[in-house]
Amino acid sequence: MNYSKNIKLIAGPLLAFILYLSVDLVPGQPAVTAMAAITVWMAFWWLTEVVHLAVTALLPVILLPLLGIADSKTVAFQYMDPIIFLFIGGFIIAFAIEKWRLHQRIALKILMIVGTSPSRILLGVMITSYLISMWISNTATVMMLLSAVLALIVQIEQHFKSEHHSHRTASALLIGLAYAATIGGMATLVGTPTNMIFLREYTEKFPMNNDMNFFAWFKIGFPVSLVLLIISFFIIKLIFIKRDMKLAVEKNYFKDAYQRLGSISYEEKIVSVLFILTAVLWFTRADIDFGGFTMKGWSNLFDKKEYLQDSTVAIFMALLLFIIPSKSEQGRALIIWEDVKRLPFDIVLLFGGGFALAKGFEISGLSNWLASQLHFSADTNIQLLVLGMCVLIAIISEFASNVACIQLMLPILIALIHSMHLNPLLLLIPATLASSLGFMLPVATAPNTIVFGSNRLRVKDMLVTGLIIDIVGIILITIATFFF
Repeated sequence: MNYSKNIKLIAGPLLAFILYLSVDLVPGQPAVTAMAAITVWMAFWWLTEVVHLAVTALLPVILLPLLGIADSKTVAFQYMDPIIFLFIGGFIIAFAIEKWRLHQRIALKILMIVGTSPSRILLGVMITSYLISMWISNTATVMMLLSAVLALIVQIEQHFKSEHHSHRTASALLIGLAYAATIGGMATLVGTPTNMIFLREYTEKFPMNNDMNFFAWFKIGFPVSLVLLIISFFIIKLIFIKRDMKLAVEKNYFKDAYQRLGSISYEEKIVSVLFILTAVLWFTRADIDFGGFTMKGWSNLFDKKEYLQDSTVAIFMALLLFIIPSKSEQGRALIIWEDVKRLPFDIVLLFGGGFALAKGFEISGLSNWLASQLHFSADTNIQLLVLGMCVLIAIISEFASNVACIQLMLPILIALIHSMHLNPLLLLIPATLASSLGFMLPVATAPNTIVFGSNRLRVKDMLVTGLIIDIVGIILITIATFFF
């Protein structure tokens, strides 16, 4: 009998039960304490992996209705959020890239450019992910690059004699891919939904200021994200890539391997076109404000443009892959259903569990309770206020969706701004940036969840690395707020 596992299995619900019975966070609102107890239970099981992460993700389906926080229909709806269809559509595109070996071509091209040392490969992956995620969704960025990175890992594993070294390099590349995508999203207003939510709230609540646009954000977001990217690279390199880890292969090996792939095939060309077109459609869907002019998004061609999401594009492109015929496989499309049966539905459940948890935070009032602990007077030290706010938001973002977190926090911060007569950007910008600091848990952000779905990462690896980068990010954002 595995006593350690049984203890962990019991400890989760036991801690939740003790919290539920012994603490009353908001008198008269038992749902707040109940939601806190559910969060403790899920967090403990997620961190210890005593059961599969997808199993833990199913707890809200039972516990939220049982404790009177949300009805079953509301909870179940979270498991079919639009971002889940973005995930599914992106994975189908990734399967097509893999089927026609386009990922090998991309992977070998990257290796040819950056060199053969693991640290240079890590830098190449992180820079690529960072630059792309500045303009399109973080989730889409990771979905695009995941196949190429996994191919890189396979190439590297073939040349490492030590399984330990190859595992650590794989962990570094996957974590670097996810973190760089999240960090890149901080750089521009279009990089992540939280930035756009901030822009909407700020322009609505402070219409007379007229001082926030694409470049106004870029002047702050880009330097902060670039410094965080550089520091994150060195942190990941220090943790996972040791000095004695060398690839026993000449750089020409990758060039020769690339040439052995032959000329690009018809299928590769079509998949490449669809791949690029998907990125362009994601990038140009909504209006983009460049300060001097606004580039209208293609969604304006439709009466109900708000109905169109990135997930719409992902599923549309995925469907095209099932329709466009292949030349080398007569009578078949570029991709068939047999090719996508490997869809990681456990990750779909993991997504849903995170969204359901976030919904529980909102409905129960737990997020409002956490945010309401910000009680400050007019003579409060502003530096400490910003630091404490960033810490709180970063913690909430680890367990709840970044979007839900910032949606709940911004109205409270705006009220605080009015009461303390502060420049609104002094709190709203660091709060928005801090909401992207979800680096510790697989469920904290979609990029984390996607790379964890590769089954090559341990929660412990992400937890340790993410904690350090979270702390660095909080300090960096606090300093940058007053510097800029």
